[in-house]
Amino acid sequence: MQARLSNDKIISVLMLPWLAHGHISPYLELAKRLAHRNLHVYFCSTPANLVSVKPKFLSTHHQNSVYTTNIEFIEIHLPELPGLPSHLHTTNGLPPHLMPTLKQAFDMSASPNFLGLLEDLGPDLVIYDFIQPWAPLVASQKNIPAVEFLSISASMMSFCFHLVRNSMSDEKFPFPAIYLRGHEVGKFVKLLESSANGVKDKERVEQCSDRSVSVVLLRTSREIEDKYIEYVSVLHGNDKKIVPVGLLVDDDDHDHDHDDDDQVMKWLKRKEGAEPVVFVSFGSEYFLSRDEIREVAKGLELSGVGFIWVIRFAAGSDPKTEMEEALPEGYLKRIEDKGLVLEGWAPQRAILKSQGVKGFVSHCGWSSVLESMRYGVPIIAMPMNLDQPINARLVEEIGVGVEVRRDGIGGRIRGEELGEVIRKVVVEESGERVREKAVEMREEMRRNGDEEMDLVVKELVKLCRKENLQSN
Repeated sequence: MQARLSNDKIISVLMLPWLAHGHISPYLELAKRLAHRNLHVYFCSTPANLVSVKPKFLSTHHQNSVYTTNIEFIEIHLPELPGLPSHLHTTNGLPPHLMPTLKQAFDMSASPNFLGLLEDLGPDLVIYDFIQPWAPLVASQKNIPAVEFLSISASMMSFCFHLVRNSMSDEKFPFPAIYLRGHEVGKFVKLLESSANGVKDKERVEQCSDRSVSVVLLRTSREIEDKYIEYVSVLHGNDKKIVPVGLLVDDDDHDHDHDDDDQVMKWLKRKEGAEPVVFVSFGSEYFLSRDEIREVAKGLELSGVGFIWVIRFAAGSDPKTEMEEALPEGYLKRIEDKGLVLEGWAPQRAILKSQGVKGFVSHCGWSSVLESMRYGVPIIAMPMNLDQPINARLVEEIGVGVEVRRDGIGGRIRGEELGEVIRKVVVEESGERVREKAVEMREEMRRNGDEEMDLVVKELVKLCRKENLQSN
């Protein structure tokens, strides 16, 4: 289908993700796929985010004229509230206590800032995220259709919506593989009940989906989550089409931003064929406590396999001092032939694509889960917060990973359990089916990516043409 309106005008889309890297990244991947199919994309975020996103994108894709011509980066300016200067208009490095303030500032950008962008750019469609229910309302003022794109799993979305829609009843979630453990319930309730600017997050989520015109886009695949996609549709009263967009994993070999990346890949190359290696990372926005660091360190050492472990510390701390004080005494010396411990960042996709990496000790952020599936790497699941527990249950249900069980009510990590699960998934015969399933999933994902995106574009073009005819 041609991505044009009846008057032969190329369809233009304004995309507005939430101000977190974990949302901006899949939105940008979707933008690239839309641009490749000849839609024009206005990619909108704060200067605090675009200052890093735009140069990297342009340097990576400067030879791809489709991307550089069809994707424009547009700044949206937020008001500077007390304690929230413009360089903090991003979740990257944002102190947790300022998150409600950032949401409030984002809300305040609706008018005149966002409205002004729509008036100046005149897009045919707006694609917005889960936290700004004002975006579709402002778009409707200009007779522009708005569609929600959620970069979370269908299992997470259906679980949340089930809880919200059935808050006054005891009706159980219909899929027993997806549930919360005792130590996770409090955090999850707090997540739904947290509020900013007088609006609870669960209300934002519900309003954003309810206001999406005709369709809701989900970053998933029917091969992974077909029954959960269908249940999301049921929870919406079957009045919206739930359209999976696929995994949106960037396969370009441009995952190297730091000078020491070559050192990491050379280390991996030396390990290839000698012993299996696991990659260990808990995402960009979770900082392990000292007790958690010690238990993870113990588990990696007990596993007996090689490892690359990325540890992150909160902004303002001294990473070298923190690492020395958190790791067991003499640890780095003991594991120098087995492991590589890095502070801050590592080229995750490049590492997962390496033939020597046989497992991923992951917090189960949705992007990490999808990247692991895309490259056929089994998951050792260690969820920490947010949607991660639900994603970890899904990983086990699909069969591409095994979750590390926690201690009792408090959910404390035990190094011994981590070591056992790593050995099972990576080395032992009992984990052979998990390893096979991960490879099967990789092949399935490779076969179906373009088909899903073609259906997405078909739905969006149909929606834009319908709105264009009604307005003429």
